[in-house]
Amino acid sequence: MSHVLLENAQKRVNNIFCIGRNYAAHIEELKNEMPSETVLFTKPNSAILRSGGEIRLPAFGGDVHFETELVLLVGKDSDGLAEGESWQTLIAGYGVGLDLTARDVQGRLKEKGLPWLKAKGFRGSACVSDFVAADKLPNPDNCTFTLHIDGGLRQKGETVLMIHPPAELVGELAAVFGLREGDLIFTGTPEGVGKLSSGSRLQLDLAGLVKAEFTVV
Repeated sequence: MSHVLLENAQKRVNNIFCIGRNYAAHIEELKNEMPSETVLFTKPNSAILRSGGEIRLPAFGGDVHFETELVLLVGKDSDGLAEGESWQTLIAGYGVGLDLTARDVQGRLKEKGLPWLKAKGFRGSACVSDFVAADKLPNPDNCTFTLHIDGGLRQKGETVLMIHPPAELVGELAAVFGLREGDLIFTGTPEGVGKLSSGSRLQLDLAGLVKAEFTVV
């Protein structure tokens, strides 16, 4: 099973939950409709690619996009938050990641009303940094994360602009599906997504606390 690092300790990855359409400007740039409820999908844990890895573009997709996101690492099991329980008690750490999307494949599947799994869940499509302990990011509701490609800034996310903030996401996931230790939550991407090209070098940063690097081959 795949694993990530939390303060240099290995943590096994369980489920990977992903949130779509969580920033208004990203919805606008892709000309999607504003959803009436949270858009949820999953990736297999075989999709995990840790910092330093090589992104291998799938042969079946000719238009693979990067989507930079704040990622939450769940630290304990929950079948729903108790009254007065803070969502942050469930989170062990924070990182930054990429939800890679074969956009051309996704478009064809959406037109047919079919699931997106092939477009979202291929090997290496869930790129993640190492994780910092939750107490090192005291205000996840108002922090920034960035993506640079070949030295140029391509995305800058501000979590204060999320349509569904972390508290809402964690509460909903715990109540509907149940959360388990080792689950990852990709919280959605801001505007600025674009196509990956072979040979590019990607640098991710979360609030100056943790960084990640990937090379497209």
